[in-house]
Formats: sequence, structure tokens, C-alpha cells
Amino acid sequence: MESSVTDLRHFQRGSLPEGFRQTLIDVHADAYADQMDDPFHQRFAWFVDHWSSTEGFTCVVTYDGDEPTGFAYGAPATSGREWWRDCGYTPATGRTSTYAVSEVMVRPRWRKQGLSERLHEALLKERAEDLAVLLVDVDHPRVQALYESWGYERVGERQPFADSPLFAVMVKDLRT
Repeated sequence: MESSVTDLRHFQRGSLPEGFRQTLIDVHADAYADQMDDPFHQRFAWFVDHWSSTEGFTCVVTYDGDEPTGFAYGAPATSGREWWRDCGYTPATGRTSTYAVSEVMVRPRWRKQGLSERLHEALLKERAEDLAVLLVDVDHPRVQALYESWGYERVGERQPFADSPLFAVMVKDLRT
């Protein structure tokens, strides 16, 4: 099925339009409709506020007409606090500047059309960092396999919050 989504819009900290926050919250509520009783998912607005106020925050949102269909966002990781740091992982090149991909999300109606990969590629296309890192729920092996097909390597696990799932830490070298 060919995607009807043709509009990719780029956003960054400091120039977010009115309604941006609510757009992300609405997409998340649709994408996780069956899990919204989970306190971790109920805190998504906090994560949006945290990430969108982080220095270097960037976001790509896809639209089908005026309808937001998905998004990907993240920001440069703080040196020394990269998610891979506690996993015993050492970048082969020794280069450690890292972009943390916090979210890649597509609403159910638009899934299985390649949107997540388009969002991910658009988010990382112009990054200057050496590495990208993301977290994937360990209970979602198909999602891990998808990221591996995009060049990520699983390097460990972490649970960043007491009520969060256990995540696989996945790293991709952006310079190869």
C-alpha cells in the first residue's frame, strides 16, 4: 500500500507553533489507545514538555492533508549521560557525540506504509552527532528487529523510570 502521506514538517526548539504540544499528545493517545490506563503512558505530556525544552530538540511530523499521522523527535544527549554509557558499550570509532531518538510514533491507521522509517530518516538526516541511540521495550522484538534493519545494534538494557518498561538500548553509528 503506497502511503498517502506526503507532507513532512520539521520543527525545532525555539520555533514550535501553537498547538504543537497538543498535536503530539493527540497522536500518542491514538497510537497507545489500548494502553492509556498505564501511568507511564499517562505522563506523555511531561515527556513532550521535557524534550521540547531540551537544547537541540528537533521533531519531524508527517501529515495526510491536515491530519497528523506520526512523528519522531529527540535531542543531543548530554555528554557522559548517553543511554548506552551504562551498558558496557564502547563505540568502535571512539567517537561518542550522540543524538537521542526519544520517540518514533505512527498512528494505527497509517502504519505499515513505511512512515516510521521516513520519519526516522528525516529526523537523523542532517545530524552532526556520531551516534544515534534509542530505547525499545524488550517485550517488542519485532520493533527491535525493525531498528536492527535500519542499522541499530542492541548494546544492553535499562529501565529509566520505576514505572517504565525495561528497554533494549540500541545504537547506530551515523558516520558509516
